[in-house]
Amino acid sequence: MVEKIKNYLKRQLSSGPKVISAVLLVLAISTVAIYSMRKTVIVSIDGKEQKITTLSSNYKSALGNNSIVVGPKDKTVPSLDSKIKNGAKISIKRAVNVQVAVDGKQLTIKSAEDNIEKMLEAEGIGLQDFDKVSPSKNEALKDGLKVSVVRVQTKEVKEIKAIDYATVVKKDDDTEQGSNKILQEGQPGEKETISKVVYEDNKEVGRKVISETIKKQPVQKIVAMGTLGVYTPSRGGRVLYKDAIRMRSTAYTSNYADTGKGPGDAEFGITASGTVAKRNGDSYSSVAVDPRVIPLGTKLYIEGYGYAVAEDTGGAIKGNRIDLFFNSSSEVRSWGVKWVNVYVIK
Repeated sequence: MVEKIKNYLKRQLSSGPKVISAVLLVLAISTVAIYSMRKTVIVSIDGKEQKITTLSSNYKSALGNNSIVVGPKDKTVPSLDSKIKNGAKISIKRAVNVQVAVDGKQLTIKSAEDNIEKMLEAEGIGLQDFDKVSPSKNEALKDGLKVSVVRVQTKEVKEIKAIDYATVVKKDDDTEQGSNKILQEGQPGEKETISKVVYEDNKEVGRKVISETIKKQPVQKIVAMGTLGVYTPSRGGRVLYKDAIRMRSTAYTSNYADTGKGPGDAEFGITASGTVAKRNGDSYSSVAVDPRVIPLGTKLYIEGYGYAVAEDTGGAIKGNRIDLFFNSSSEVRSWGVKWVNVYVIK
């Protein structure tokens, strides 16, 4: 503009004094106008201030003419398009680099926001109520800051689970030990479980059962377990017994010397149970017992003697004593007195 004025003056000087006066007036007015357009601006960059002078009408042009570059993520107050007044101040906050780990990604973000929460909002990274942010959302931004966002979700999960059935063991007094029989097969039940499950970045980190409902009751398994012992006589076979007693055995016959009754007596050869005393090698023979130890009518197997029935008693037969019936006195003498195992059978 000044050059235009100079050129104009050169052309007009040759026209005489009047023209020169007019030109000088124009020059003076122009100079005043130029100085009136010139403004001083205070520029604060991250708190550090400097002054610039400018003829520009807005901050964007003024900063550019003074080689002050404003990045796309830098923040200015007022805006770059604002009109400049002399003595005005513009504050520039430089964006810093922040590393953000979110949704399985590693992002490098330039931001001039005040804190992490405002940065995430400005970048369109939304937060739900239970999301975790580290450091705190109120942490101020600084260059190189690392931020982690963990997505937290809570869901109610419904599951059908099996209920184990119980096994009940019952004694089977008709079966030998070690022999088991299934009386009823077990069946598992079902229950519906509703759990509150917490996920962090889609990985389960916690679970709490909030309700359980039985949909099907389990059916218990019932097993019969044999209780009878097994005795194998030397003559062969197997004897199933429910108890075994070690007893002192003697022998007797129906004669007067053993019973105090003769053949003419009405009770000759009759046991305390009212049966006829007998010795039967192939079946059950009569024996005398103490009913307090072995009740009358109990079936027995006697080691070395065979099968017997507790049918008789005797004045000397007390406690763990047993008297075995034989048909002859020679058999009685042959048996004598000995300790035997007496098996109580079914």
